[in-house]
Amino acid sequence: MNKKFAVAILNWNGEQLLRQFLPSVLQYSDKANIYVIDNASTDQSIKVLEQEFPSVSIIKNTQNYGFAQGYNEGLKDIKEPYLVLLNSDIEVTENWLDSIETIFDTQPRVAIVQPKILDYKRKTHFEYAGAAGGFIDSYGFPFCRGRIFDTIEEDKGQYDDISDIFWASGACFFIRNEVYKELGGLDEDYFAHQEEIDLCWRARNHSYKIKYTGFSTVYHVGGATLKYQSPKKTYLNFRNSLLTLYKNLPQNKKFSTIFLRLCLDGIAGVRYMLMLQPKHCFAIIRSHFAFYKRISAFRKKVEKTPIDKYYKTKSIVKLYYIQKQKTYIRVF
Repeated sequence: MNKKFAVAILNWNGEQLLRQFLPSVLQYSDKANIYVIDNASTDQSIKVLEQEFPSVSIIKNTQNYGFAQGYNEGLKDIKEPYLVLLNSDIEVTENWLDSIETIFDTQPRVAIVQPKILDYKRKTHFEYAGAAGGFIDSYGFPFCRGRIFDTIEEDKGQYDDISDIFWASGACFFIRNEVYKELGGLDEDYFAHQEEIDLCWRARNHSYKIKYTGFSTVYHVGGATLKYQSPKKTYLNFRNSLLTLYKNLPQNKKFSTIFLRLCLDGIAGVRYMLMLQPKHCFAIIRSHFAFYKRISAFRKKVEKTPIDKYYKTKSIVKLYYIQKQKTYIRVF
């Protein structure tokens, strides 16, 4: 029987996560073929898969390519029409594929879908990485329905809907296979973090739609690979956010927007110093130099027809820190 979905889990030294979370994926994914793309793990991941999960197809990358290239390499020969890029620390629920299948089957211009993402450790609340679907403000700062910066909302059914969003979380990312290939997949220069925002923006530049459905639920541990408070995560997020703006902004907004964003990053760096977290401040400084270094290489990647209106609000920083609007449901 041909199946519509390919659930692709990227793994690197995650044998314990595979043991913990693969069972729910296998139990509730009758409509999908399950793949694990292994990024040259040095632990017992392959042995665990072969001995304990023989129905799972294993795709072996030759080295640890990171998130973006790891998926691009692993997905090359997968043929199912609907891809599911699923983190290895996700627990899925019964019928989690049904709502997404209906959307893809009935709305051909919808290329990407995200389910409701709740916190595995606190299942009454949304999870940081994606929550109920993402947006960015005019300076490229990402936020979600259900999560603005570090403020997480409780799930009270306020996002039990199907709605348009700007970006879908890479933690549980549904995309049409043909669109993934058309857009060239994830940008491998990102290595990890915010590559899904770039891919969603590029999809929108090609007139595709991105949806969130609150009628499919998964639970995400979060930070299982790289902790939220890691300076490396800060570095990658700030660097990649700038690269995404450079690639996708309309030409008439590029310089002014990026200049203001750099200034706001400087304020964030000062804040980290005042909070006695100098490693994060230096991570922001390094991210800026890395951005400058990559500009010339990224010129060939600049989108030719970027959308002009791409943001949900002028400045989420102002709303959150100055106007004290802490939750999406109160602001929008």
